[in-house]
Amino acid sequence: MTVASLASEHIGLCVSGGLDSRTVAKRLREAGVKVTCFTADLAQPDEPSIESVRDKMAPCGVETIIVDLKHDMATESLRLLKGLARYDGGYWNTTGLARAVTVRGLLGAMQSRGVTVLAHGATGRGNDQVRFERYTNMLAPHMKVYAPWRDPQLLAEFPGRTQMAHYLDSFGIPAPVGGKKKYSTDANVAGLSHEAEDLEDLHTPVTIVSPIMGVWPHDAPDRIENVTVSFAKGTPVAINDQPLDALSLLQLANQIGGRNGIWMKNALENRIVGTKSRGVYEAPGLEWLGFCLAQLYQATLDKRSTALFGHLSQLVAHHIYEGRYYEPSTRSALIAIDELAMHATGTVSVGLYKGNIYLNGLHNVTASLYNEADSSMEASDGLNPISSQGYVDIQRVEAVALAKAGQINPL
Repeated sequence: MTVASLASEHIGLCVSGGLDSRTVAKRLREAGVKVTCFTADLAQPDEPSIESVRDKMAPCGVETIIVDLKHDMATESLRLLKGLARYDGGYWNTTGLARAVTVRGLLGAMQSRGVTVLAHGATGRGNDQVRFERYTNMLAPHMKVYAPWRDPQLLAEFPGRTQMAHYLDSFGIPAPVGGKKKYSTDANVAGLSHEAEDLEDLHTPVTIVSPIMGVWPHDAPDRIENVTVSFAKGTPVAINDQPLDALSLLQLANQIGGRNGIWMKNALENRIVGTKSRGVYEAPGLEWLGFCLAQLYQATLDKRSTALFGHLSQLVAHHIYEGRYYEPSTRSALIAIDELAMHATGTVSVGLYKGNIYLNGLHNVTASLYNEADSSMEASDGLNPISSQGYVDIQRVEAVALAKAGQINPL
């Protein structure tokens, strides 16, 4: 679609309040197009106030609807955690997941207001153009999609930030270009990405990044902070014995991990469009919670279940990244992960110190397959029965262990 084809449409423009958002909104309004702006509240740690987006967009002559998706984002993030669904370089997929939550949430708000076209500001080189369009096509197939930065007319008019600023200034809308940024950020309650600009040069060290969700390990306290997290069927439900809802738990986990320098991930990931992209990612809460959950899975998953879990985890990670979160294959994989996580209940105690995570202990893991007597290298009552040939009957030992742990219901 082009700006010339939008005259009879009602545009739902996804905005952040930045220079691009204001330029597109004003340009469409000047073309006589009906525009309503939408932004998602995902508890973004890099946004001092989501309400400021409405104020930034107002001079462009548009109404901005803020849709509260904080709890949705937190809930889906804990599903991501349950699957340990990390992408290239150990990236926790927080941006890809946020697009799934955002598009679904904003589409509902748009449809209730009679919007006929979703417009997004993603460029033709990144992942988000695919995610926005794929989710719109899947969840609202009757709705059209407009990508301003693939519209030849707008690209010709606004080849850079300077031209955008001059355009807005001609209407008396302040839009300082500012100095060249070192990198850009994109955030939600689950994590924050730093990418583009100077980070596109592989000679640039990650230390040019100023952490927003925490501190660098060398700036963390010179002491170990001990913390416990309780899981119910693979989902964290309490920190330090304090029961919490998904949003509160994730925010507290971010604070704990952040102040202890739980480190970022530097990833050269494979984009959907075929190129590679460099990102430096913060996800302090998911990082240490994921470590804890992995210890619990080690205790409760048998060898074959562990192999299946690894396959499902990668499938979910790749599908979230590619904008396929709501497809049948992804939902089926998540259901299978729920089954494998059924016995991942217990409390994990860890120590956090300058970016490191130490396991202190596993407690109340009633479905644990670990038996000290079986694992002992000394004489013990474990590993029975012995076969007539004088060696351990492994098949029987494994089956009995699963049954004793309550993971198999005997007849």
